[in-house]
Amino acid sequence: MKKNLHQQKRFQYKHFNANVLFFSSDFPQFESEVTSPAPTSPLPILREQWEGKYEFLLSCIGYCVGLGNVWRFPYLCYRNGGGVFLIPYFIMLFVTGVPLFLMELSLGQYGAAGPIMVWKCCPLLKGIGIGMICVSTLVCLYYNVIIAWTFYYLGSSFQSPLPWSCDAVANAALCGNSSTGNSSSGKALSPTEIFWNERVLGVVHSEGLHDPGPVRWPLALCLLAAWIIIYLCMLKGIRSSGKVVYVTATFPYFVLIVLIIRGATLQGSLQGIAFYLTPEWDRLANAQVWNDAASQIFYSLGIGVGGLLSMASYNKFDNNVIRDTLIITTGNCLTSFFAGFAIFSILGHMAWRKGVAVGEVADTGPGLAFVAYPEALALLPGSVFWSILFFLMLFMLGVDTLFGNMEGITTAVLDEFPQLRQNTLHKSLFLGALCFCFYLMGLLLVTDGGIYWFTLIDSFSTSFGLIIITLFMCIGISFFYGVNQFCQDIIDMICHCPPWCTKVLLYFKACWTFFTPFLLLFILSYIFIEMYNTSLRYGSYVYPRWGKALGVCMGAACCLQILIWAIVAIYKETGTLKDRFQKTIQPLNSWRVNNMNSTRRVEEHMEPERVEAPFTVTLTDADFTAMTWDTGSEA
Repeated sequence: MKKNLHQQKRFQYKHFNANVLFFSSDFPQFESEVTSPAPTSPLPILREQWEGKYEFLLSCIGYCVGLGNVWRFPYLCYRNGGGVFLIPYFIMLFVTGVPLFLMELSLGQYGAAGPIMVWKCCPLLKGIGIGMICVSTLVCLYYNVIIAWTFYYLGSSFQSPLPWSCDAVANAALCGNSSTGNSSSGKALSPTEIFWNERVLGVVHSEGLHDPGPVRWPLALCLLAAWIIIYLCMLKGIRSSGKVVYVTATFPYFVLIVLIIRGATLQGSLQGIAFYLTPEWDRLANAQVWNDAASQIFYSLGIGVGGLLSMASYNKFDNNVIRDTLIITTGNCLTSFFAGFAIFSILGHMAWRKGVAVGEVADTGPGLAFVAYPEALALLPGSVFWSILFFLMLFMLGVDTLFGNMEGITTAVLDEFPQLRQNTLHKSLFLGALCFCFYLMGLLLVTDGGIYWFTLIDSFSTSFGLIIITLFMCIGISFFYGVNQFCQDIIDMICHCPPWCTKVLLYFKACWTFFTPFLLLFILSYIFIEMYNTSLRYGSYVYPRWGKALGVCMGAACCLQILIWAIVAIYKETGTLKDRFQKTIQPLNSWRVNNMNSTRRVEEHMEPERVEAPFTVTLTDADFTAMTWDTGSEA
């Protein structure tokens, strides 16, 4: 009798998990007819984890500390009043940068999922994750072109004298005659400008956006080499890229220290530093200064493109995410400030050599990295060595940032198709196909007119679309998911939360619910006003209206994913519109048990509060009466 009871209970439990319950008056006979066991819900596939916390920290620092820290921050600093720019910069850092950075890291670590799957916490906002992938795709498309330019300059740096220096035979006549060269402004072109425009870009052979011209095959080969390196470094996921960052994230700091020491010994370096730091207090009243500070925070921290969220998803569940946020954001911004000394000491020497003001030798964007810097390096004793060191640093900075952007895309796809994680060959083929597609699309940017397309994508890929994505992420977590619940999730992750953590969370709670959305709306309004009143330019070329409209469409395509997928989520639900909306802002049953990175979470997964199933069966009193009757008959 006891044996039969045990068999009957096992039979009932097994079939209940399969959501189908069978009854029979002759149980042993029925059990013998069953040829296969009932299916059970498989456990989620275990994700990889960082082998140590330093790999995660270095990966995030390498991702955040990129080319923008070297060319964009110094330029914005002296364009917006020198040292006074640091005031709005650090205000934007602590009110928008750090809170949003912590939000992304916490969301990824708690959910143990990429930019798309993590929105199980609020299915209505799944479009935020897809929008992040769209932004990241555009960034990857043009960012590796910068690495290709760096490769070209790095290879050219092994020539002595440097091909863009006045010591080169081809430039002797050019440097000897100040009127040689031509430009639309009537100003003579320097050897570095001619090398950049003619030898590297070939932009002199293109009339504009409508005339891309042929592919420049030296650059195409450099772009191919860049994508092959990215593919090899990411082939084994974080197990390979986590090792590479030990070199790529630390080497730029070594180079910056060497450049600062060398720059401090140059004549005119103090004038460059003074120009960098001298404040112009009246600039604080200019809205452009505050907008530039906010844009630089987003640009340098990599917020809203999914890279941070994806890298945090491979953390252990109990990692102290608040500590990591403070370390990474502070380190990133100090690096930007630190790089300014290295750059402007050399630019000060360059201005002294040419007998002009420091403000006349610096430019913005690629022009600063590939025109002003090479010219300054060519003036240094041992210019070949310094040029190799500098462009090797740029290569390391670019590769680290691209790791993060690519990680956001690959993690999202692997989460949607988890079987790829188990099959190494299929995962390798997917990554190879992704890199090859990016390479083919990037060929447009290495044509004669590629710089026009590069500037267009660079201007609009991380513009208003990115701000809208981060604004909805902040509002969604704060008001739909619940800011109190989110703070509790962070405390749950930090098992032994120090008293300072809970106090700091009060500040972050205030930012997430009020200060950060307010500032994001201010930035967004300013971007739309500036975009309407200002024409897009590259040098003397003014972009046509259709070109600017194309850029707006790129930005709109990213943020419109939020609306599209919100409509899809509501459409899939049942009931009135209000009921559907309420259902789509509720976390899915699998959200709480999605994280498999700790023993405690595994145990919770084994006994979830609710079970997701195609359909459910409700047991009645009659069902249990029948079971009792069957037991009695067996007795």
